Amino acid sequence: MEYYKILGVSRDASTEDIKKAYRKLAVKYHPDKNPGDKAAEAKFKEISEAYAVLSDPQKRKEYDTFGANGFQQRYSQEDIFRGFDINDILSQFGFGTGSFRTTSFHSGQGGNPFENLFQGASRMGGGCRGGTCRPQPVMGEDLTYELTITLEDVLHGAEKTISLRQNGRTQNISVKIPKGIETGKRLRLSGKGGSSPSGGPPGDLYLKVNIAPHPLFRRDGDNLILEKRIPFSQACLGTRLEVETLEGKRLKVKVPAGVQQESKLRLKGHGLPSGPLGGRGDLLVKIAIQIPRKLTREQKKVVKQLAEVGL
Repeated sequence: MEYYKILGVSRDASTEDIKKAYRKLAVKYHPDKNPGDKAAEAKFKEISEAYAVLSDPQKRKEYDTFGANGFQQRYSQEDIFRGFDINDILSQFGFGTGSFRTTSFHSGQGGNPFENLFQGASRMGGGCRGGTCRPQPVMGEDLTYELTITLEDVLHGAEKTISLRQNGRTQNISVKIPKGIETGKRLRLSGKGGSSPSGGPPGDLYLKVNIAPHPLFRRDGDNLILEKRIPFSQACLGTRLEVETLEGKRLKVKVPAGVQQESKLRLKGHGLPSGPLGGRGDLLVKIAIQIPRKLTREQKKVVKQLAEVGL
């Protein structure tokens, strides 16, 4: 969805401009003012979704960064409306005690704030117009699957094919994995969910993303952490290490003399991308000073000499 266009504001609109635009449209399309009008209900949900995103600084920043398509891949409806209490929002605009019955709908814990108000027009079927009520087909059930990807998929983006078995049939579905995706994010595939028992539209398929552990790298936001072990002598005197990046490049990193345990040496721009359009984080080489469990006779002699001079 093009949220700025939906609210009729520019991309550099202030928070106050966005509030004013939403209030004007909410007055026009609120379902209590348009009973039985499915188009008005759909429009009200649309403008409220736009406001839920653009009124939240973090969501707005990600929407501006990733664009409409990238944002929709990263945020499910549940994510968009999490923490969005429409009763509270509309009461701030003066709708709480007027002709709008705002107590007829509210946001649940992380759910869609229109579920109670619009369930008659969506999943539960049914609708009234001109005093006549006609049942409508029930929408199919939403399905959720877990999808495990690699850190390399996060780095480059990927296209995966998953096999779904429904009603005795196997269906292969291709899904694009955007760069920089995070663990726990859900990808929505519209219309790929369960079929309707009464001929209505199918539900949606949600893919919950898990990222498999990597044998070398650990993720820290957009950064990658790689641990390198060096002997005590190199920690004291300094050294140069060769490290391999996630994409297979070999780089030299200078370890300064006197480096401390768990110090991190930064290689800028060799981490993970910050979303499909964002820049890359850094590769942090974490230093671990290796202490041998056993010493040879000569090593013990040298260590004793070091101890005598204060090392």
